[in-house]
Amino acid sequence: MAAKRVLVVDDEKLIVKGIRFSLEQDGMQVDCAYDGEEALEYARNNEYDIILLDVMLPKLSGFEVCQQIREFSNVSIIMLTARGDDMDKILGLEYGADDYITKPFNILEVKARIKAIMRRVDKKEKAEDEKSRLEGKEISLDREGKRTFIKGREISLTAKEFEVLELLMLHPDKVYSRESLLKLVWGSDSPGDARTVDVHIRRLREKIESNPSEPRYVHTKWGVGYYFLEKCDN
Repeated sequence: MAAKRVLVVDDEKLIVKGIRFSLEQDGMQVDCAYDGEEALEYARNNEYDIILLDVMLPKLSGFEVCQQIREFSNVSIIMLTARGDDMDKILGLEYGADDYITKPFNILEVKARIKAIMRRVDKKEKAEDEKSRLEGKEISLDREGKRTFIKGREISLTAKEFEVLELLMLHPDKVYSRESLLKLVWGSDSPGDARTVDVHIRRLREKIESNPSEPRYVHTKWGVGYYFLEKCDN
C-alpha cells in the first residue's frame, strides 16, 4: 500500500517540524507550507490524502485556503485553531473542513484524528470500488466502464449483452425466465419477444464461453430460463 501523503500548513516552524517528524515516524510522506499562498500552490500541484491547515496564516487565512482548495479538490482537511472559539470551528466546517483541532494539542490526538479520517476515506473508496465492480473467480465486470474481463482478458460485449450478464451476475444461481429478462433488460414497452433473449444469450455465450454448448458461466434451466453460476477448473 502506498504511503499516505500529508500537507502540513502552519507559520510556526517548530510546530511544523514536530508534526512532520511524528508523521514520518508512522511512514507518511509529509510536505510543509508556511503561508496561505504556498499552501495553495502545494495543494494545486500535488495529490494529498489529508491537509493539516492552521487558521492563522500570513498572506491568506486558513479559511480562505480551505475555501479555495474546495473549488478543485475533495482532499480531507483538518483545521488547526489557536483558540477554543466555537465560531472558528463553525467557520472551518462551513468552508469545507472535515475536522478541527484546537491548539495547544497533543501530537497523539493529531495522529488519531488523521488515522480516523483516513480509515473513513479508505472504507468509502473500497465500498465505491466494490459497488462499481462485479468479481467472480474468472470473470469480472467494470460496471461504470461497461467492460468485461475473463481471466484478465477483455471481452467485447454489446450494451444489451453486458446488461444481461450484469443482471445474472448480480443474482448468481437465480433463474430468470426469458420474459423476466426481456422486461428487466429491454423494458416493459419493448417490441421484442422471448426469442430476442435467446439470441442475446447465444451471442453472449459465443463471446464468453470457451465451449458455448457446455457453458461455464451462463446456464439454462430447461423450461424455466437462464442463470449465472461460475464453474471453474479445479
